[in-house]
Amino acid sequence: MQSRQTKLAYTAAIFNALIIGFSFLFVKLALQVSQPLDTLAHRFTIAFIATAILMVIKRRSIQLDFRSLLTLIPLALFYPFLFFVLQTFGLVYTTSSEAGIVNALVPIFTMLLATVFLKERSSLLQKLFTVLTVAGVVFIFVMKGVQLNLSSSLGIVLILLSALSFSSYSVLARKITQKIHLLDITFVMSLIGALSFNGISVIRHGLQGSMNHYFDAFTAPTFVMSILYLGVLSSLITSLLANYALKYMEASKMSIFSNVGTIFTIIGGAIFLKEQLAYYHIIGAVMVLIGVVGVSLTKPGGSFSKSRKTRQDLVSTK
Repeated sequence: MQSRQTKLAYTAAIFNALIIGFSFLFVKLALQVSQPLDTLAHRFTIAFIATAILMVIKRRSIQLDFRSLLTLIPLALFYPFLFFVLQTFGLVYTTSSEAGIVNALVPIFTMLLATVFLKERSSLLQKLFTVLTVAGVVFIFVMKGVQLNLSSSLGIVLILLSALSFSSYSVLARKITQKIHLLDITFVMSLIGALSFNGISVIRHGLQGSMNHYFDAFTAPTFVMSILYLGVLSSLITSLLANYALKYMEASKMSIFSNVGTIFTIIGGAIFLKEQLAYYHIIGAVMVLIGVVGVSLTKPGGSFSKSRKTRQDLVSTK
């Protein structure tokens, strides 16, 4: 049973990376007709509505006491609130490529936090494979001619804090998913996301006197398609997939799939936006994939996992 759950967790992590990887294409489309904060507000409104509909279909009511609710608030503050706010304003002061390099550090941040707060153990091999996934992403951006610029230091700091927020979410979710139902977690996350981003966006429109334009973006079919993808697939579904994976997989292992998402983004850009796919994209992708497979197959003790049952497994089945 545990082996089956672990395989499903890895499957969830891969599909999560796939959906998030392609989400950047829809973010680009949405931002052609909408402001970043408005896009976030509409995205999490759709996510909350979709989550509520799913709970009605499942005939499930929220089963959280006050203490459980308090444990979910910090989770939702780290992600989606702080993650997206810091990322959005960080991109104002730095380039998306520089942000990509900093975001590639998420697996390392998560491994450090998981070691301290979850007491997760990782072998030297796992650390090296994790660094390899980071190096693969950094290699791609550096080969594109990107260098970290001190003039954009504020943006880099904000993106760095955004990456730390996501790592903190992964570590918290690893503990919380053991105790609270996945749908309840997703409902609270989408609710807090919808309330916070709509609140910020409404204040901005109020100060600018443009409240009558709040829903203008929905007149564009491209925006409707994009926001449905971002709200339903890239918020609701990815939340369920990520939280399911974190229930059965170490946070440090789950985090390396964030760099797999970068590879899917590059593939999506090449296929749908006709962006150039160069040799360094392929080399970087191979580095990431080797790192992911290496971390997945390596045991905390440093050896590679085997398919045969261990002595302890055999004893437990008797």
